[in-house]
Amino acid sequence: MQTPPEAPDKQLIKSLGLFSATAIVMGSMIGSGIFIVSADIGRGVDSPALLIGAWILTALMTIVGALSYGELAAMMPQAGGQYVYLREALGPMWGFLYGWTLFLVIQTGTIAAVGVAFGKFLGVFFPTISSQNWILHFGHIPALTIGSIVVGNMEMGLNTQNLVAVLVVATVTVINIFGVKTGATVQNIFTTAKVLALLGLLAFGFTLGHNAQAIAANFGPHWHNFWANASLSSLHPITVGVGGPTVLVGFFTILAVVQVGSLFSSDAWNNVTFTAGEIKNPSRNLPLSLVLGTGSVLLLYILVNFVYLTVLPLHGDPHGATIFARGIQYASEDRVATAVLEQIFHSSGAYLMAGAILISTFGCTNGMALAGARVYYAMSKDGLFFKAVGKLHPKYKTPVASLLIQGAWTIFLCMSGSYGQLLDYTIFAALLFYILTIASLFVLRRTRPEAPRPYRAIGYPILPALYILAALFICGVLLLYKPQYTWPGLVIVLMGIPVYLVWTRMSARA
Repeated sequence: MQTPPEAPDKQLIKSLGLFSATAIVMGSMIGSGIFIVSADIGRGVDSPALLIGAWILTALMTIVGALSYGELAAMMPQAGGQYVYLREALGPMWGFLYGWTLFLVIQTGTIAAVGVAFGKFLGVFFPTISSQNWILHFGHIPALTIGSIVVGNMEMGLNTQNLVAVLVVATVTVINIFGVKTGATVQNIFTTAKVLALLGLLAFGFTLGHNAQAIAANFGPHWHNFWANASLSSLHPITVGVGGPTVLVGFFTILAVVQVGSLFSSDAWNNVTFTAGEIKNPSRNLPLSLVLGTGSVLLLYILVNFVYLTVLPLHGDPHGATIFARGIQYASEDRVATAVLEQIFHSSGAYLMAGAILISTFGCTNGMALAGARVYYAMSKDGLFFKAVGKLHPKYKTPVASLLIQGAWTIFLCMSGSYGQLLDYTIFAALLFYILTIASLFVLRRTRPEAPRPYRAIGYPILPALYILAALFICGVLLLYKPQYTWPGLVIVLMGIPVYLVWTRMSARA
């Protein structure tokens, strides 16, 4: 029932060039994380050098991952991307588990969260858009603590902020029904706009925002302050789980713990592989778009964090009366980028940043909606998802049912309030599948040595092996110190095994 790995899907229209493919990579990566998560990372590492180090580690891992995926993408340029690689290397169950987790948590939960972020920042311009302004309120689900994991503690219903998220999800779903070229055009426009917004943040930060006090606090003479608390022997306090004991951990462990934020902000770079069936000359353009897209975004991310350190001190007082006094660590609601522009432009800075984030989040939801639907389409073709999802629109050649089902589940998450907790589990689940996919590179080199490989992973086998070891270390650290991020994600993945067995049995009967 599986599509032959050598044959690209002939039904989808190959209309995406290198620019559009790269725009999908960059547009899916740049959401709201880069504007927010540096505050949490800063509180964790308590060191300017380790703040930058966390982003550099993320950059190295992501680029090595992209280089490795490039070989698989060039070898199997089919709709479904990572799902196909896992299916062909490890078997259909592993492909299904990835698609199951992608649909339930990774893709739809991220789209929901980014859509709500759009609503939150639209509220800067229109105060009636708020999480407290309810249209329909079904009630409150109380918190339930299981060990160190907290579930529940959420409001069910529809408020004006969630309504905006629902409208955004519905809009990008409809846009992508009218042909992949339409969705790609929207993606190209918004990706270009958000990259220009990041470049504007860099320009304003390094010129108008240049703050002598912040530079002295973060760097000091001969960069002495920059390297403070960043030696291999430095110890860092972290709280185990939710309300657990505080323990001291070393250099490598703290960098692994804070990867939850930086990896989440850099995730979704693999989405372009889902659209392989619609990319022109995929054997060339897929690997190239992965490297160009990830490299460009991660360079921007590192430079943006240097801007933060140029404008605001890392260390701050949570009760500080001014933006400068609160610093990066305690920026209001962790909105570091907003604090930076407010420091430069005063009250108008909040509006500038809100406008930039609106552009960023809309482009991100569009890119992820476009790409994710192709995975469920590929699963359906293998008999592992609803049959209707494997059909294309007769005119536009887009997976309409796949887009609609993805949109419907995402809208449910927007209204349920559960997407926030689901997002806590995505990085661990995503890392597990990144490890398995890069391991697939080794498996396929052994089992299919004669298969055509237009592009071969640079640095094989050393760089892919180092990625696997680093990702395994991060997973191990998160399991030990941040179980609230890990065990639920692992449970969601494992829940897919009985679902797979039932689905394959039903498909066999059919």
